[in-house]
Amino acid sequence: MVFDPVAFFGNEKNAPPVARLLGWQLLEFDQDKFWIKIGFEPKPEFLNPAGFVQGGMLIAMLDDTVGPAVIVASRGQSYTTTIDLHAHFLRPVKLGSIVTEGMVTRLGKTVAFTEGKLFDSEGRLCVRATSSASIGPVPGGIK
Repeated sequence: MVFDPVAFFGNEKNAPPVARLLGWQLLEFDQDKFWIKIGFEPKPEFLNPAGFVQGGMLIAMLDDTVGPAVIVASRGQSYTTTIDLHAHFLRPVKLGSIVTEGMVTRLGKTVAFTEGKLFDSEGRLCVRATSSASIGPVPGGIK
């Protein structure tokens, strides 16, 4: 069976609770380029006392982008567990639609290396991240 990212990620039963909390939505992907684009809708509860989206929530969004990028790159044959994630916060993020992009820079047998970018509602780059993740096979692939 061929892995269909739209069917898999568009199915509510496949969405982990954290993805629902963050307002996760698949926007675009390219399996050949190991790339994915996700939309998020942060909630007012995500704001820090300064009125910006709390950094940990932004990291969660990036983590929930680069992990699915590996699923797309592996064509549904692998799941990931994050080993580490390093982020550079370039500017604060106000409440509003957020877009992230994730790319697998190297897909090994047991470890994947990824890069992520987070853009605010005005399209400005706000956070950059790199990550490594342990790859686990999915017997028979993700359906």
